[in-house]
Amino acid sequence: MSDHTHGEGQNGNAVPAPRDTGGEVIRVRKGMFGANNGGDTSGYGGLIRTVTLPGAASRPYGGWFDEVADELEGALEEQDLLPENAIEKTVVDRDELTFHIAREHLLQVARTLRDDPALRFELCTGVSGVHFPGDKGRELHAVYHLRSLTHGRIIRLEVSAPDSDPHIPSLVEVYPTNDWHEREAYDFFGLVFDGHPALTRIMMPDDWQGFPQRKDYPLGGIAVEYKGAQIPAPDQRRSYS
Repeated sequence: MSDHTHGEGQNGNAVPAPRDTGGEVIRVRKGMFGANNGGDTSGYGGLIRTVTLPGAASRPYGGWFDEVADELEGALEEQDLLPENAIEKTVVDRDELTFHIAREHLLQVARTLRDDPALRFELCTGVSGVHFPGDKGRELHAVYHLRSLTHGRIIRLEVSAPDSDPHIPSLVEVYPTNDWHEREAYDFFGLVFDGHPALTRIMMPDDWQGFPQRKDYPLGGIAVEYKGAQIPAPDQRRSYS
């Protein structure tokens, strides 16, 4: 493994910049397991914990983080896209570089990160959904990990959407490996990836109601939805060809 695989941000000469404000508090949680009606028998009923999202970092970010940020911003400017319109904030947290991208510019940013010779993030290892009910107006988040095989670097992209409008552009045309990952994020979180070639459930039954990994999904009392189910004949099943 080459020295730059983990990046100069790891060495003592280029320490990543601290957060400006210490983060953004979006919720204060009390107790454990979501029990708030006296049903918490864990002994942690008095626990109080804040849910904080990392705040924006300031320059210098440290090591190759600045190089990637400079190249991405310059490449977007060359395409007549103001970086501040596409990149909502840049976060350096836990030795990771994350660009928070406005969803309407996600495709262009991803294509730039893949194709620019100084960036060359050729591989997206998937997308994960996150649900923050307290993050009003951007409750749903999609998180992508991009890897540059050429330069031995890893970065993160994060995109948010409100519960009321859970649409995010599909990245399958840029990173085909995202096909099943986007279907999973849709299945469990209800994120709608516009432009996906076949956005259907991948784990739950087609007629399942709700999205099981959202924070507001009931933890118990769900009716058995398989009872009485009919399995169609092979020639009547859904086809993706």
